[in-house]
Amino acid sequence: MCRMHASSPPLLEPGSADATTGPLVIVSLCAAAARATPMHRHARGQAIGAVSGLLAIATHGERLIVPPGHVLWMPPGHPHGLNAHGPASTWNAYVAPHACTALPPLPQVMAVSGLLREAVARAAGWSAQSTLVEAQARVCAVILDELAAAPAQQLVLPMPRERRLRAIALALAGQPADPRTLTEWAAWAGIAPRTLTRRYAAETGLAFSAWRQRARLLRALELLAAGHAVTTVALELGYDSLSAFIAMFRRVMGVSPGGYVASQGRMP
Repeated sequence: MCRMHASSPPLLEPGSADATTGPLVIVSLCAAAARATPMHRHARGQAIGAVSGLLAIATHGERLIVPPGHVLWMPPGHPHGLNAHGPASTWNAYVAPHACTALPPLPQVMAVSGLLREAVARAAGWSAQSTLVEAQARVCAVILDELAAAPAQQLVLPMPRERRLRAIALALAGQPADPRTLTEWAAWAGIAPRTLTRRYAAETGLAFSAWRQRARLLRALELLAAGHAVTTVALELGYDSLSAFIAMFRRVMGVSPGGYVASQGRMP
């Protein structure tokens, strides 16, 4: 079963998020100004879909960005905090713990398919109720199936756990334009370059250079959401040329920075 609240409740509804009984999926809509939610957890899994605005989510092990047209999956009991960059319109689907077995075991950002979007839109027209007809239950099953099948996007920045590696990661996440080389970062943290290379890949699943590029991409999305010009973003992130920044952005996002900004209703 699934329940949709047609009103605009807070982004996280404690009663819904922690209900281990009742409907398998409880869906709600939210439109709110910029907000910051401190680290918390809840019993149900949560899918947070961004319709407009940009969401930044932090866990103990990852940093995640959710642009419009994407959805974040947060497994049950996983601590996380949230920041909305400016006004944001979102939908939320809280999934009962026993219905999460087919969904990702770790936080993940995914593209919203047309079918998922339409299923959520269909559910948005329902009044709040605890018992649904068979057709409505099938729509809820579609929501679960589409979340399970959605392809992961490169919008997650995994953070290393080892103390020295984490110090490097936090410094670079805070200032992605820092030009220091891997060897220089190794010297700064007091670790051998080969050890840094090997352990960074083992703990994050990414080579150091790929991790740095992803940190720059996520920061670029935040800056673009804040209204910064594409050229300004490229320079602030330390790119030698605008074309190099555009090529990186297009390779990952499938669209140029200017095209991405235009699709969000902002001028580049």
